[in-house]
Amino acid sequence: MSTSIEDLFDHNRLWAAQMERERPGFFSKLRNQQSPKYMWIGCSDSRVPANQITGLEPGEVFVHRNVANLVVHSDLNALSTIQFAVERLQVEHVMVVGHYGCSGVRAALEGARIGLADNWLRHIQDVRDRHRVLLEGIAEHGRPNAMVELNVIEQVLNVTHSTVLKDAWLRGQKVTVHGWVYGVHDGLLQDVGLSVASHEGLEPLYRAALGRVAARPRPLEA
Repeated sequence: MSTSIEDLFDHNRLWAAQMERERPGFFSKLRNQQSPKYMWIGCSDSRVPANQITGLEPGEVFVHRNVANLVVHSDLNALSTIQFAVERLQVEHVMVVGHYGCSGVRAALEGARIGLADNWLRHIQDVRDRHRVLLEGIAEHGRPNAMVELNVIEQVLNVTHSTVLKDAWLRGQKVTVHGWVYGVHDGLLQDVGLSVASHEGLEPLYRAALGRVAARPRPLEA
């Protein structure tokens, strides 16, 4: 059944009324609530809603989304959002969250041509090329999911190398960057094994996370 723009407004009114009925004062409290502990850097895919996946309320997670959850050092949008979250909102955790079945990652892995978006996906192809040997050691059916994990690992690294995180850690701010992957097929979050709270020991953590990608079983149905 198709949904019209008018239906969206109808659904919104019903939702707002239901929330106020079930939780009186919800919106008046929300008006003054913007003190999240968490920042979510995720994919724009409509199947991956941060609040529902984590069970967090509105106001509890600050969200930035783009195609294939990239953190590019020339992307002022992403960097400004990270800076606002870390310096203004004082978030304690930044989660870079990819998802299995990501169309952007698959397109980059296959070298598909899309158009303007090819310039954006080139960053994922750089990850592919950097880890070509690792990917060649994984059965072909498992490479798309492995590529999703590798992309998350590299984007965590990009966040940690940003001036925002460098400055935060230099002044002693406690903020940890995590790498996760969401399973659209089962609704579960998976930790890729890379959580970084400072630049100390980063390289061993990075190498260990790559080793987990290489060693992870890749059943045909995954």
